[in-house]
Amino acid sequence: MVSLTDFQRIGVGLVGFGLFFVFFGMLLYFDSVLLAFGNILFLSGLVFIIGFRRTFTFFFQRPKLKGTSFFLGGVLIVLMRWPLLGMLLEAYGFINLFGSFFPVAFGFLGSLANIPVLSKLLQKMGDSSSMV
Repeated sequence: MVSLTDFQRIGVGLVGFGLFFVFFGMLLYFDSVLLAFGNILFLSGLVFIIGFRRTFTFFFQRPKLKGTSFFLGGVLIVLMRWPLLGMLLEAYGFINLFGSFFPVAFGFLGSLANIPVLSKLLQKMGDSSSMV
């Protein structure tokens, strides 16, 4: 198991709450206050997890400048209370920034089927073919 420092644990909590507020803000018809709060929590949690210098170098690498500008521009537009346009820009920037991470995440999710308890649960969910 990976050992986390106290700052990294705080960062994981901040990122989790940030994602919660972003999704909750989208559920409430793009409430700009919740979206802005979620964005701020997500970015501050990222800084706590990987550190300020690594966060800065991740966002401002030359190949990722396009994604960074769209993501941070979307955050700024959400803060200016244009939530729908801001979230669209953020989503495009997020895909550009973290696009190389998606295959790793999907590979991890695919490997969850090899865990005995989860594989039986997934089989039971797949076998129940109800026409609802």
